[in-house]
Amino acid sequence: MSDLQSRSWTWRFKNPPAAIWPLLADTARFNEAANLPRHKITEIPGPDGAVAYYGAVKMGPFDIKWQERPVNWVSEQFFEHIRDFSSGPLAQLGAHLEIKADAESGGATGTYTLSAAPRNWIGRLLLGTKFFNASGETFGRLVAEADRYAAGETPTIFTYAAPGVSPETRTKLDRMVAEIEATPNGHDLARRLADHVLTAQEVDLWHVRPLGLARAWAVPERHAIELCLQAVKAGLLELRWDILCPRCRVAKAWAGGLDRLPTGAHCSSCNIDYDRDFSKNVEASFRPAAAIRALESGEYCMWGPMSVPHVRAQIHLAPAEIRDLPGHLARGPYRLRTLEPGPECDIVHDGAAFPAVIIGRDDVSAGQPAPAGRLRFENHSDRPRIAIIESRHWVADCLTADRLTALQAFRDLFSEDVLRPGDEVSVGRVTLLFSDLKASTALYQQIGDAAAYHLVRDHFAFMADIIRHHDGAVVKTIGDAVMAAFAKPEDGLRAALAIQRDLAARGDAESNRAIIVKLGLHQGPSIAVTLNDRLDYFGSTVNMAARLQGQSVGGDIVLSQEMIDDPTVAPALGGLQPLPYRAALKGFAEPLTFYRITP
Repeated sequence: MSDLQSRSWTWRFKNPPAAIWPLLADTARFNEAANLPRHKITEIPGPDGAVAYYGAVKMGPFDIKWQERPVNWVSEQFFEHIRDFSSGPLAQLGAHLEIKADAESGGATGTYTLSAAPRNWIGRLLLGTKFFNASGETFGRLVAEADRYAAGETPTIFTYAAPGVSPETRTKLDRMVAEIEATPNGHDLARRLADHVLTAQEVDLWHVRPLGLARAWAVPERHAIELCLQAVKAGLLELRWDILCPRCRVAKAWAGGLDRLPTGAHCSSCNIDYDRDFSKNVEASFRPAAAIRALESGEYCMWGPMSVPHVRAQIHLAPAEIRDLPGHLARGPYRLRTLEPGPECDIVHDGAAFPAVIIGRDDVSAGQPAPAGRLRFENHSDRPRIAIIESRHWVADCLTADRLTALQAFRDLFSEDVLRPGDEVSVGRVTLLFSDLKASTALYQQIGDAAAYHLVRDHFAFMADIIRHHDGAVVKTIGDAVMAAFAKPEDGLRAALAIQRDLAARGDAESNRAIIVKLGLHQGPSIAVTLNDRLDYFGSTVNMAARLQGQSVGGDIVLSQEMIDDPTVAPALGGLQPLPYRAALKGFAEPLTFYRITP
């Protein structure tokens, strides 16, 4: 474009690229802090499956419309964003950020280039007067704030003027905080949560993630989760269930309750249909109740690198184009694909030279390693493609449905939030514990029915307390037996160990006889269903856990082979040596190996 104008600014940072990149590449947060308006995005799929993205916003007297070009970036290196306008004062607007490590200082340098071309005389006037100077002042302020935050000098990334709060709303909040703290789920965090809702940027409130709060506040994850659940009951937050797209990992369908959860969704950004799985892509997230802080719809920036932080590189390639770019990726599992729907290639990177991303006519493959410190992209197809390297690690701080529904606080506070009758959802992995009292019939005959009733009631409370404090939930009780669920196998084992050790230490003073409990633990895939108006589990994993409990002799814990094989279980054993046994279990065709430990 012959009349394209540009201006560049360069800054020095005290912090390295790894610390600066996630702040400056968070373009939605950056744009909100710069007081830019929200805009609407329309996604239109093409005949080849690619999606075109169009934006629209009203700024003063101008109705501005444009086409979004998907951003090019390599994590911790650069990003490049261009908009082509069809209305308004500009014909094109581009932003380019490049970050380089400064070996001498241990920090970094960053160069930001803003380019623009006028569409009419108003655009020429705008670019010839204050546009670049005003932009530079805003960028300089935000960049300095980001550097101070990265150095730990300020509690928030950018200075942000939150909406005002009426006296009536503050009175409501005070009442909510007191209500939350009056429960076991407040953990002295309710005021902090209320302040966060009032003062945080909107980008932090579209999806309030308890695991992110726990990390930021340095508190146990369960405390943050229980806090948010109780805040829903108090009217401070709303809970919703999001079905995340497996590609962009953005929620494209959601529901306010499990009984309204769709069986799948369509992602208009990626142009794919996808299913739901409690362990993989059904996320429980929170947002402020509208009566406390209403959030407006719209995007501050749809295509920033930190909108999809699992994507480490996204590069546009013309037909037959080859690009060699600076970049280094840590070891781990990655997926090579295109932004357009199509084939994928999964690799495990050893941390050395990264293989070239080869896009063929009908496939994506890993080529020869690029030179050290470089990333190579090759388009061998006959049409433009957008190459992507993404981490296969799941969304950071994502509270998946399998984990939340296996917490006692959720079962206690949201017992009515169940799947609709006849609905079922896959759970990729759940750890199930079954318990039973040994020789309970003889015990009841000895102490009488009334005493037995109180004994069982106290026993259930004892079990539930330990299960809760080990991030699990009681699914149901059957007679004097308990079925409990845990999202993590190590939590289930630690709960079982605590149960046996506490029982061995205390005995039952009222009956002057020790309670002896039999425990079995197994993990595996399952199906979540609603049975007897509660969330329950169904399948062979449930049957196996119940049968293993039947192999317990009392005072011990029986573990499946799947539990023993899990790498997180060995540290939880704390030096205990599992003893192997083999036996035929009812309902299973072949004899199975299991393991017994005695705390």
